[in-house]
Amino acid sequence: MKKLFDELSYEVSKKTTKKYSTSFSLGILALNPSIRSAIYAIYGYVRLADEIVDSFHGYDKKTLLQRFKNETDLALKEEISLNPILHSFQDTVYKYKIEKGLIDQFLHSMEMDLEKVDYNSDLYKEYIYGSAEVVGLMCLQVFTNGDMIKYRELKPFAMKLGSAFQKVNFLRDLNEDFQILGRTYFPNIDMNVFDNRVKKEIEKEIENEFKEALVGIQLLPSSSKFGVYLAYRYYLSLFKKIRNTQAENILQERIRIPNVQKMNVMMRSYVRYKIAMF
Repeated sequence: MKKLFDELSYEVSKKTTKKYSTSFSLGILALNPSIRSAIYAIYGYVRLADEIVDSFHGYDKKTLLQRFKNETDLALKEEISLNPILHSFQDTVYKYKIEKGLIDQFLHSMEMDLEKVDYNSDLYKEYIYGSAEVVGLMCLQVFTNGDMIKYRELKPFAMKLGSAFQKVNFLRDLNEDFQILGRTYFPNIDMNVFDNRVKKEIEKEIENEFKEALVGIQLLPSSSKFGVYLAYRYYLSLFKKIRNTQAENILQERIRIPNVQKMNVMMRSYVRYKIAMF
């Protein structure tokens, strides 16, 4: 029965999410059960692409990513894939009418990671849009479930949240991106002289995006509001820890939030949510 394969495919995406991200897993658990599987499918898909460009060292990443793109197109065309993650993703795309342009833009940003790109302001915005903002928009199409008026209203806020998350990731992963992968995303910055002054300029931009995104979170449907708010609070706690860390230390280590602290964030976020303090 194909139903069994459908269920297996979504389960693989769920396990992928849990394996790679405890924070997003907690956020998804806070969503209404009716939409959890779709968000697992989206995360599983983008994680698979991300692994190709970030982790598969020693392999032909360009060929692997092109094959992944071709398999994506084929899955969307035939509405089935023998790759469980691709299968659950294409099913979610059709179920929630996710725009193909968002998928194409995401894959374009993944291609950018294969090259040594000198990121000026325009390329920086282009990369963030494709790598993070469109993922937020895919999720938003699930959250709004076909309500295009609501989707258009919340779209700018979803993009701000995706951008803030990505920039926090850039700071968190600065050591690995620069020292190992040779990537520098922030425009007009010489990483050899990265200091607290430069770091604070980046942090101010992120802080403003967090503030703008919170307005949109408050307008989300009840089925997704707490889950997104929880992810917001987790990333905000990570951002605060980064902000309290010296620039030279950011370049030497990956800043993390321990699982115990994540659980504490979850409990405090729930209390804030229930008494409408956010």
